[in-house]
Amino acid sequence: MYLDSEDEKVLNGEYGQTRQKMMEILVALGKVFGAEDLVPVSSAQVSGASYKTIGEWGLEWLNNLDARVVVPSVLNPIGMPRENWRDIGISVEFAEKQNAVIKAYKRLGIKMECTCTPYYLNITNYGDHVAWSESSAVSYANSVIGARTNREGGPSALAAAMIGKTPNYGLHLFKNRMPEITVEVEKGDGEYSSHYGAIGYLAGKAVGNKIPLVTNIRPSRDQLKALGAAMAASGAVALYHVGGITPETKLPAFSVKGSEKIVIEQSEIKELFSDIDVDAVAIGCPHCSPDELAKVASLLEGRKTSKTFYVFVSKGVKSSNPEYVSKIEKSGAKVVEDTCIVVSPAMDKFETVMVDSGKAFAYVPNMCGCNVRIGTLEECVREATS
Repeated sequence: MYLDSEDEKVLNGEYGQTRQKMMEILVALGKVFGAEDLVPVSSAQVSGASYKTIGEWGLEWLNNLDARVVVPSVLNPIGMPRENWRDIGISVEFAEKQNAVIKAYKRLGIKMECTCTPYYLNITNYGDHVAWSESSAVSYANSVIGARTNREGGPSALAAAMIGKTPNYGLHLFKNRMPEITVEVEKGDGEYSSHYGAIGYLAGKAVGNKIPLVTNIRPSRDQLKALGAAMAASGAVALYHVGGITPETKLPAFSVKGSEKIVIEQSEIKELFSDIDVDAVAIGCPHCSPDELAKVASLLEGRKTSKTFYVFVSKGVKSSNPEYVSKIEKSGAKVVEDTCIVVSPAMDKFETVMVDSGKAFAYVPNMCGCNVRIGTLEECVREATS
């Protein structure tokens, strides 16, 4: 793999042991996947930020690093809100460990935005090379924005942030970004026909890690977010296309590689929606957009919650939309920043959680050890206020 003279100096340890280790990670990754060189990145999003997921060994590794990032970098959601963590039942012991993780990352120069939706906070453009790690963020960057990133692990994303480059392979190369399978969504007019989290959950299970072209749908940007997040969680989809909607489908060179096709039937979608009893409701997986906050606020107007109801969001989006937050919290719901449904121990105490997200539907049973029910946003609000 080609390295320029500065890269060689880093690899030889001339800029310190930490940068040397980070370059070793990138070079090893590049060799495994046949990268010819490194490509500069404009930003990084680093996972492994919740103490629930990285534990003591991950924290120790972070504390042994002594370099700083060289491109704008943010974190994936952590295990609790940085403020008011007691309000969602976080223990003092966990908070102390989580704060140590935050301190370690802050020392490395990472911006203290903890979110799976970094595209709401930083400008990311079509064609940008980035090093993002959270599955739904990767999917959105590749598919909706048309930026280029592989699904990085926490260490490789941090390495890219510190070096400013990432191995040039996989989805960084245009030739690897064409769809390999067509997913046709059967048209329907029922209550769940446009639940893109449910559609994505089924599609991801069917296609695995292939790149799909999804047809027969006309989703909004938030619905694209839900679709991609679910496909990344139930499968391993890092890039998908929707004809005439996502940017790369409009290119002259766009084409489908194979003839394989699957159909998502309306009956399959409907079967996902059960009516089991729940003791909590949680939305915002991925984190809510300003438009989604506005819709939740509208649905909750004049209502009071009767069950725990969490609305997860990035701190930046929460602080810039105080009117929606105020309306939501007036109902008794909590708008919770920095953390999310699947990486916070706050969710572990519930027996059954209702979500509106295909991603959460896929992750909650294993990550939180509880049962899960999926519904529309309207159904979630009705359940939380009934």
